[in-house]
Amino acid sequence: MKTLSIKTLQKEFENDFYMYIPLTIILNSCIGSIAAMTVLAQGTGIVSGVELTICVALCMGYNAALLAGSNRRFSFWLLLVSLIANLLLILITLL
Repeated sequence: MKTLSIKTLQKEFENDFYMYIPLTIILNSCIGSIAAMTVLAQGTGIVSGVELTICVALCMGYNAALLAGSNRRFSFWLLLVSLIANLLLILITLL
């Protein structure tokens, strides 16, 4: 049985990079759109604007990193940061 650690996830992502590109773009875009929807459901204001900017910047940053052909390790860590930040935004806005 494989252990689920960051190192094994990173190696699998790097080995099957071209397989994970469309899957992670769809996953990141769906999580990001849910986060944007929950942020905008709060209303408009300075805090909501900052949260929405963080959400959109991280999602677009990951997509741009893939399109630019950046390093696989950098793309992996950018994906993790984007997913974690968007999931935290969803949790914060729903609570």
